[in-house]
Amino acid sequence: MTDREFAIPVRDLDAAGKPFRFPVRPAWIRGALEGTAVGPTDQEGHLDVRLSKSGTDVVVHGTLEAKVTAPCARCLEPAPVEVHETISVLAVPATTTREAAGADGDDDLSPDQADFIAYDGETVVLDDLVRDELLLGIPMIPLCSEACPGIQPQLAVEKTEQAPVDHVDPRLRPLLRLKKNTQ
Repeated sequence: MTDREFAIPVRDLDAAGKPFRFPVRPAWIRGALEGTAVGPTDQEGHLDVRLSKSGTDVVVHGTLEAKVTAPCARCLEPAPVEVHETISVLAVPATTTREAAGADGDDDLSPDQADFIAYDGETVVLDDLVRDELLLGIPMIPLCSEACPGIQPQLAVEKTEQAPVDHVDPRLRPLLRLKKNTQ
């Protein structure tokens, strides 16, 4: 995505911190989760974060609340899912994360750097973090309801049994007559 929905300029921050509240719009969710089976509802969510500056690093704490739909694990119909995630991450300048990745130019972070995100030195952008938290907040087995019976194969069997027998291929009619005469 090229649009930055959750961008905070670092120049506005200090050690005391500053709270921010962003709407998580359904249109943004649709674009951010494009290519996945997860989609937005018609309700807007919200991202409440508090950012404070510590040297060149920015400490981010907050919560994400949004409603999305995911395919029900039983019937594959859209199941409403409420995402409530706590966000706690340290934003560090991009040059710091490149140095930490090593001289080999590998962009993978070590496990002790998992709670870090990079920023350009002027603006902390939380879009990728919010997208990841939305996806991680969905249960592994979402259900449209606890009583969901799932896909019922009996319905498919009943439909095939009700198919009319009168539609016989005209080329096979002589064989059908032969069969009736021998009975």
